Amino acid sequence: MRIRTGAALAAALAALLAMGAGTPGADSLRQAGIYADPDNWTGFGRTPGSQHFSPLTGINTGNVGKLGLAWSYDLQPGASVSAPVEADGVLYTATGYSIVTALDAVTGRELWRYDPHAPEVAGHKLRYGWGIRGLAYDNGHIFVGTHDGRLLSLDAKTGKLAWSVMTLKSDDIRFITGPPRVFNGKVLIGHGGGDHGDNRGYVTCYDAATGRQLWRFYTVPGDPSLGFEDKAQAMAAKTWTGESWKYGGGGVVWHGITYDREFDRFYIGTGNAEPASRYIGHTSGDNLFSASIVALDAKTGKYVWHYQLNPGEEWDYDADMDMQLATLKIAGKPRKVLMQAPKNGFFYVIDRTNGRLISAEKFAKVTWATRIDLKTGRPVEVDGVHFRGRGKAFETWPGPTGAHNWLPMAFNPKTGLVYIPVSERGAVFGDKGSDADPDLQGGDKSRLVAWDPVRQKEVWRVETPGIWSGGAIATGGDLVFQGQVDHRFNAYSAQTGRRLWSFDARAPVIAPPITFQVNGVQYVSVLTGYGITLGLFSRTTQAYVPDYRNMARRVLTFAVGGAQTLPASPTIDKTPQPDPEFVADAARAAKGKAAFDGYCRLCHGINAIAGGTAPDLRWSPIMASQDAFKSVVHEGAFVTKGMPQFEDLSPATIEDLRFYLRTRAQQLPK
Repeated sequence: MRIRTGAALAAALAALLAMGAGTPGADSLRQAGIYADPDNWTGFGRTPGSQHFSPLTGINTGNVGKLGLAWSYDLQPGASVSAPVEADGVLYTATGYSIVTALDAVTGRELWRYDPHAPEVAGHKLRYGWGIRGLAYDNGHIFVGTHDGRLLSLDAKTGKLAWSVMTLKSDDIRFITGPPRVFNGKVLIGHGGGDHGDNRGYVTCYDAATGRQLWRFYTVPGDPSLGFEDKAQAMAAKTWTGESWKYGGGGVVWHGITYDREFDRFYIGTGNAEPASRYIGHTSGDNLFSASIVALDAKTGKYVWHYQLNPGEEWDYDADMDMQLATLKIAGKPRKVLMQAPKNGFFYVIDRTNGRLISAEKFAKVTWATRIDLKTGRPVEVDGVHFRGRGKAFETWPGPTGAHNWLPMAFNPKTGLVYIPVSERGAVFGDKGSDADPDLQGGDKSRLVAWDPVRQKEVWRVETPGIWSGGAIATGGDLVFQGQVDHRFNAYSAQTGRRLWSFDARAPVIAPPITFQVNGVQYVSVLTGYGITLGLFSRTTQAYVPDYRNMARRVLTFAVGGAQTLPASPTIDKTPQPDPEFVADAARAAKGKAAFDGYCRLCHGINAIAGGTAPDLRWSPIMASQDAFKSVVHEGAFVTKGMPQFEDLSPATIEDLRFYLRTRAQQLPK
């Protein structure tokens, strides 16, 4: 990361030091690099310690009411919930299947665009995962992963490919949706796919200048008859039973990566074990390093320490959320900590020097455990939470989507508070798995919570619409910026939670915003639109999310005094398509629904009610044509648009699918 020199920067740093003096996080500002390069936002969390905090004060509680739209840029169709980055007056964003666009950060003028054509080469990987969550900038290059598994380095000035490496096998169903992390000349990338096949998780470190692989760390052990890659794998193998390696093991690092500059370590958050059930492939044990935070030496990739949040996890409570570094004053002493608010609903403060738990308290509704034992670090689980084989359903909170997912929280060292997008949603588990849409009383809610990590208490909350509350950032101007599914982009007082400013973005605003400064003017940028897993739970969002076909996907950039306006969103014809030859058949529709749930639901929504990730097929004219439907599903006519090819489905199954969708279309209000 670059440190700029000059009188202006010296004055700015002095002001920032004064701002942080005496606050709980003043030391963390210095150690985590928050003062370095304050004008730019070059990675997913801006700083190595992933605080999602900017010390800039040009936009503050006194003038945020004058914030206005400086410019907007229309994006191509596809997932647009990613976090952009900015460096030296250029804003870069990756949307859809890793299409990278460079824009003048002051005017919004397009400078270049790079399309890796990932859908065309992804094969069956395209059936899993949706788009990209972000990218990174370092030393004149942009780094981004692709769905098919490539890690790319692009020249930041021209958009030309500098190097490309394949991080995955072409014939597995791993994929990349998370942003790379780049520090000290190294770029680290993981992958998704732990829930979809026989995948053994790992992270890989590459030389940022050349793409040469430096090291790889596996998060779960492999076949013991082949030997173990290192001592950590041998240790982890003792916590598994049966022949779990035949099922991959899971533990994938699909998102959570943080760099500790002070100790030259990477911290990785891992996914759940796969298969999730102890009754398949393994019958007992903690299953390391699944659902864990693992510290790795950045130079060698060697294991340093781990903390497992959920030993023997069965509920998709992975630990792949953001991990934020700070120095907090706890019991009168400064402690170097790592903080995480994972899916399971507990807020963890961990000593990052050794991985030992300091504290953990509930920040959302939690019924699967009563507390976390501070002596052992293990959860005190309620009876019946390991539900398989019991022959009855078990309701638990949070559900698999978590009390907090990948949409980042933010830590403000000035207030000492963490700002968490919280989701309130439960699930019903049984021997056959979980009910994806349980409709439990008191669920389908969200809020923005200000959390004191020292006292482990909520300070304030703002109720937000729908199940998803957008990614948050905090600023030196005592502000918290966050978008919401109801099309509002908001600024709150970091101290009280009072809303000080709001903008109608004319589309959902779920993506994490960023803020930066060019020529002494501070800007705030955010993407509008929807996508990724957010669209699965369409019942909770249909009041807010436009149809995939007319959703406004844009980059919006704001500045004090901005006066631009947005055009109205285009309307689309919502008249149900005529299907005069349709004859109802409940048994055939049930067969089609089973196929839909197995192949189509993740993108096109529960009960074929789409939530913005993909088109709502109930309105599609393609359903009326057997040939057209076959060309899309079986022959891959829309692969370039992100619609997978299902060449392995039989003609009968394809027709059953079409019949179910025709049935759902007939149930639309006339």
